[in-house]
Formats: sequence, structure tokens, C-alpha cells
Amino acid sequence: MADSAPAQAHSGQSHAGRASSWLAVTVILVGFVIGGAALMIGPNWLLFWFGGGGVIAVGGILALVFDVFSDVIEDAPRTIAVQEHHSPFEHHGDRA
Repeated sequence: MADSAPAQAHSGQSHAGRASSWLAVTVILVGFVIGGAALMIGPNWLLFWFGGGGVIAVGGILALVFDVFSDVIEDAPRTIAVQEHHSPFEHHGDRA
């Protein structure tokens, strides 16, 4: 029962996230771009703090309101078989 619950909870969802979550991420990215541009053109500290920092803060508030962390989907652990390889740089201690 516990194994099937995550699969049912994720049906119909993808790893891409919701549009509202991407809006919050885009607003934060725009804030970083404004802050970076403000540092390059002067530095213009007023634009850096109010333009960059303010937009980043708004994006952070949007991220909290939109609950972006609920977009995270945890997959089942993957087991990958170890393939035999022969490397001159890897020694396993079985050689003298």
C-alpha cells in the first residue's frame, strides 16, 4: 500500500513543474539580471537594492505563495548494475 501511494500521487504530473512555479523562478531570475546590470553600469546601488533585491524578494514571496516545493517529484531509487571495466588507474588491492 505504501509503495503504490507515491505513484498515485504523481500520476499526470511531470518533472517540468507548474506554470505558476516557473513564473516565480522567472521573476527571481529577472531580479538577478537587474542586480547584475546595476553592478556593471556603475555600480548603481539604488538600482541594485531596489530593482534587483526588491524583484528577488517579490519572486521569493511568489514562490512561497505558489508553493514551488510541492512540484518536487521523488522517483524510486534506481539500481544500476556495475559493469566490469579494466582501467590502469584503478587498483582494487588484489594485485601485489
